[in-house]
Amino acid sequence: MPESTRSGLGEFLRSRREKLSPEAVGLPNRRRRRTPGLRREEVAELAGIGVDWYVRLEQGRSVSPSVTTLDALARVLHMDDTEKKHLRVLAHAPSRHPFVREHVPEAIQHLIAGLDRPAYVTGRRLDLLAWNDAASELFTGFDRVPDEDRNTLVYLLLDPQARHLFGPGWSEEARRVVAQFRATHDLWAADPSFADLSTRLRRDCPEFAAWWAQHSIVTSGNGQKTLRHPAQGVRTFGYATFQANDHPALKLSIYTPL
Repeated sequence: MPESTRSGLGEFLRSRREKLSPEAVGLPNRRRRRTPGLRREEVAELAGIGVDWYVRLEQGRSVSPSVTTLDALARVLHMDDTEKKHLRVLAHAPSRHPFVREHVPEAIQHLIAGLDRPAYVTGRRLDLLAWNDAASELFTGFDRVPDEDRNTLVYLLLDPQARHLFGPGWSEEARRVVAQFRATHDLWAADPSFADLSTRLRRDCPEFAAWWAQHSIVTSGNGQKTLRHPAQGVRTFGYATFQANDHPALKLSIYTPL
């Protein structure tokens, strides 16, 4: 496991440990605690592993947890299925080549261009790689920003027009996308492309640092968004995401008016 990924694994475990109270795992809370959450020795005891070994794991030192151990930690730390999968991926992540921004094949570009509803394609870093006219009209600004700023996180967190477009739902949507980025970032934490993006967001978005510290993890999916468009008015869309079979890093998002 690369050193940066070991560090990410330790941070993830610590974030989940600090969120749990002794009462949540059936322990009495008799002693005064200087820090929130469970103690490391409590997690180790509940998971049936050595305290020193768990400390090394949380510190990002070189240890190789088994699937059984990871499942025990996920159970003790009350992880949901998405978090449990993320824990396993972090624990067994291989070394990675330097990140290269993806290219959208012509077939996918033609597909989204032919759709009569907003659609766009993002990569693993949530870079905005391709979109159609309907998406450009709905999410004003896709065409006017420099190529290096064509990223859904940069747009959503740093563009004032995005805050207006999402209105009261902006905070919830921003937190969701940050958690989506976090799931991939942990696997690429040492890569300058990912590190520079998270540093920029921490510097320029007042809310980002607190959300980032929560270490929330989500995957892309389906749902609804209500947008306040300056020309189209208030509109609600259902959205769905699809992964390209031949290019798993690419995600196609399609919006349907409701």
